[in-house]
Order: sequence, then structure tokens, then C-alpha cells
Amino acid sequence: MDDRERLDSAVSRLGVPYELFACDPALADTAAFCAAYGFPPEDSANTIVVIGKADPPRFAACVVLAPNRLDVNRTVRDRLGTRKASFAPTDQTRELTGMEIGGVTVFGLPPDVPVWVDSRVMARERIVLGGGSRSWKVIAAPAILLALPNVAVVAGLANDPPPVAVE
Repeated sequence: MDDRERLDSAVSRLGVPYELFACDPALADTAAFCAAYGFPPEDSANTIVVIGKADPPRFAACVVLAPNRLDVNRTVRDRLGTRKASFAPTDQTRELTGMEIGGVTVFGLPPDVPVWVDSRVMARERIVLGGGSRSWKVIAAPAILLALPNVAVVAGLANDPPPVAVE
């Protein structure tokens, strides 16, 4: 099964309308993708795998809008119930999800990985999500996330970006 078929299979079973969008793998990173294909960054919802330092380690997948910053040091750490939390390293993300950074998606994650969605994601009309590889994106209403198992909408999961200095 190729990347598109695997993605379509994972998303179609949710029973929610969506569109698969092919992209150049070299343009899969958010800023390049939005610039090349004309999507506003505010509609781009990034999936970030986090790890809580515990034995065994605790993982979660967090979905935040591109302009916002995941609150790893407070909200994520507290939800994981660990003293320390961080972005999962590339190799651990790949081992856990089978996906490469820049293409990680909430669709097809192991069922025991919780999915936490920043509440601002749910306020968008549509979102663009990674598609499990650097070649595909999923475009849908944010309600598609609510069809996933093990999902929670979390207020304050992400913070506003720091203000841009004006000189």
C-alpha cells in the first residue's frame, strides 16, 4: 500500500468529509508549503509528538496552529504527569509513528497515543494537517479531529507567538 492509499484508508474510516492534497516533499514544511500553495499559516495545524520523561516514557501527539507555540513546559508536562517534557526526538517520533518529521499526522497513530488539540484549532473553518508523509496533506473541517479515538481539546495547549520586534 502506498502513502496515499494508507492515508486515505486511515481518514476515510472516520466518516468525515476531507480532501487529500499532494505536495512536493521539498515543500512539506509549514512555511514553505503555505507560501508555495497559497494557504494561510493560520489554517495549518501541525502535529507534534511530545515525550514525558518517565519510565517508561509517556508520549502524546499535539495539534497546534502553525503561528502558535506548543506549551511543552507547562500544559504538556502537566497533562503527561511528568516532571519534564520535550519534543520527541526524530528517531523516537519515527519509531512511535512510522512517520518522518514534516509529515507526522494524527491519522493512523497507535491507539494508545493520546491526541491533544489546542482549542484554537477548533475555531478555524478548515485546517491543513500533515498526511503521514512529506508528500500528502489532509484538508478538512477541524471536526475531523473529534472523530479520532483518544482525542481531547485542550485550552491553553499552545501560546501566541512572541511579538515581532519593530525597529
